[in-house]
Amino acid sequence: MAIEAARLSPSLVAAAFLGRRSPPTPPLLRRLCLLLPRRSLLASASTSSSPASLGGDGRVVALSSSELRKRRSSTSSTPATGEDDKLRSLRRLFARPDIAIDAYIVPSQDAHQSEFIAECFMRRAYLTGFTGSAGTAVVTKNNAAFWTDGRYFLQAEKELSHDWTLMRSGNHGVPTTIEWLNDVLPSGSRVGIDPFLFSSDAAEELKTAISDKNHELILIRDFNLVDEIWGESRPAPPKEPTRVHAIKYAGVDVASKLSFVRSQLDENGCDTVVISMLDEVAWLLNMRGSDVPHSPVFYSYLTVEMSTATLFVDSNKVSEEVLEHLKKAGVKLKSYKAILSDVERLAEKGAKLWLDSSSVNAAIVSVFRSGCDRYMGKRGKTGRQIGKKASSDDPRQNMELNGLYKGSPVTLAKSVKNEAEIRGMKNSHLRDAAALAEFWCWIEEEVRNSVALTEVQVAENLLEFRRKQDGFIETSFDTISGYGANGAIIHYRPTPDSCSSVGSDNLFLLDSGAQYVDGTTDITRTVHFGEPSPRQKECFTRVLQGHIALDQAVFPERTPGFVLDVLARSSLWKIGLDYRHGTGHGVGAALNVHEGPQSISYRYGNLTALQKGMIVSNEPGYYEDNSFGIRIENLLLVKEVNLANSFGGISYLGFEKLTFVPIQRKLIDLPLLSPSEINWVNEYHEQVWEKVSPFLSGNLLNWLLVNTRPL
Repeated sequence: MAIEAARLSPSLVAAAFLGRRSPPTPPLLRRLCLLLPRRSLLASASTSSSPASLGGDGRVVALSSSELRKRRSSTSSTPATGEDDKLRSLRRLFARPDIAIDAYIVPSQDAHQSEFIAECFMRRAYLTGFTGSAGTAVVTKNNAAFWTDGRYFLQAEKELSHDWTLMRSGNHGVPTTIEWLNDVLPSGSRVGIDPFLFSSDAAEELKTAISDKNHELILIRDFNLVDEIWGESRPAPPKEPTRVHAIKYAGVDVASKLSFVRSQLDENGCDTVVISMLDEVAWLLNMRGSDVPHSPVFYSYLTVEMSTATLFVDSNKVSEEVLEHLKKAGVKLKSYKAILSDVERLAEKGAKLWLDSSSVNAAIVSVFRSGCDRYMGKRGKTGRQIGKKASSDDPRQNMELNGLYKGSPVTLAKSVKNEAEIRGMKNSHLRDAAALAEFWCWIEEEVRNSVALTEVQVAENLLEFRRKQDGFIETSFDTISGYGANGAIIHYRPTPDSCSSVGSDNLFLLDSGAQYVDGTTDITRTVHFGEPSPRQKECFTRVLQGHIALDQAVFPERTPGFVLDVLARSSLWKIGLDYRHGTGHGVGAALNVHEGPQSISYRYGNLTALQKGMIVSNEPGYYEDNSFGIRIENLLLVKEVNLANSFGGISYLGFEKLTFVPIQRKLIDLPLLSPSEINWVNEYHEQVWEKVSPFLSGNLLNWLLVNTRPL
């Protein structure tokens, strides 16, 4: 699944509005680069009644946003409903004495900086009508603006009403949210946020940036303004039960994981660490849940002390089996909402807390600092630092009072898979490949027989094929089923009332994944059920060349992912093409389909080195607005490679494929491929046959044989 790779930094999604106009030097600001303007990009348009026109050469070209809005206005007799009332109601709250603000920022995340969130926390989607996973809404007394990145330009153009101004983050001349706020608000304004929805880093950066115009950041902690206008129609919070993640899949028991965390506490001179990322809590405790769509996690916090650990979770989610599992590891239970009072209690008694300020929300950090102030006041001290002196180049290691602000000790440990997790990922990918073979065999026959199939029906049928596989739990994200122009919308999600039918006249892009009890999958294939045009074949082949180049990469240890990104784009660059998303993201083992800290992206802010045992996606693409989209995605396991030399005495790394599904041969423009690239395709298809054929029989076996023949 294509992702803006920078978003893998936990604070980045909520802090998207903190982008700078040029790549900044300080490490913290490097991490806040979701909205970094890039070179001028083709103006994006939505899929509407008239989304495109024909250029002089007869090719489909995108219309400008202003032209699209004019056409929508002329063809629509009634304006979009709902948004006006919501904005009006929200602005009325600004004037309440207990609020008294001039602007309010609504990010996409929940209190844990999650990418996928429960429906009751989809505040930005409720307010704006935009259903994509990334974006920031800013409402003032007179304006409403919405920022999103290049994956969602077309979708936002389609879904936002006329009440919203779409800001295409990264395009030339587009201000960041801070620049916009500082421009439209009079000096001395009050900007409100819900501190639960912003990491501490994001809130501090925002506070500093708007102070340049004498604006004040107001933390509205007691209630969320969008919840106030949502009222009784707001969905109830999830109450799904949790479950134990068996040791045969987890590989390491809870006691050992907690022991590792405690060793990190001791090394850093801390008493307690606060874990707020949901996948980190689930991984550390060998538990899984279903509070969040597509991710086997549950709403909770965890504190780990030297002799105990406390899980903050609604007790009705904990069965007797899970309770016994936790007791065995020495983990106590407290209510989910008790996290603030517990952090405050620890601060007031002088405990030294480790807080990952890139993911722990500003509400928790604010309460902690207040508690520290009271503790120091009682002792008559001005404060003290703990641990080694922080590097001035690493704000995440800032230390003040009794707090160590440093990346979570769980993040990197979770990203490096153990033998059991790797085995589970390999096994689940083979079962997933069998489901996809059955799916592709089915859909080819349906299209050949002119059976009418919508994009939604295609996604639903794929789900049914996956459900047949052992250990299947749910999808790992909403299936991207895009035919023709819809495939150019990078994170397109079809709906029954607006989707297209899948035919044989254009490309069909299918990006999908599954959560199994033992692993997580994510795969994209692009196919043509008829005869592709020379342009489509050339674009597809160049994307394939980039995919092959990254797959074959060999690199020294300690190499960060951004160094490899050029390999995936080089073939496209040779003819002036590119794509607006990262090339690779980390993937969890039976956890989140998007996982940090590693990534492969043109954004150089992520300096995390790729390590043996990490899993990343390899998914270059190309998208011709309002015409077609192409993406080829496999998951890769980082492995050590044995070479004849070892310059500098260091190890060298490469990749091992986890995904085994045929790449459509007729889309390949063979003369463009080098002999070594042809060998790669043939060897890959040979592996697909060897690994997947034992799971198939009958006509499915024949389908696989035909689609894995040598070029």
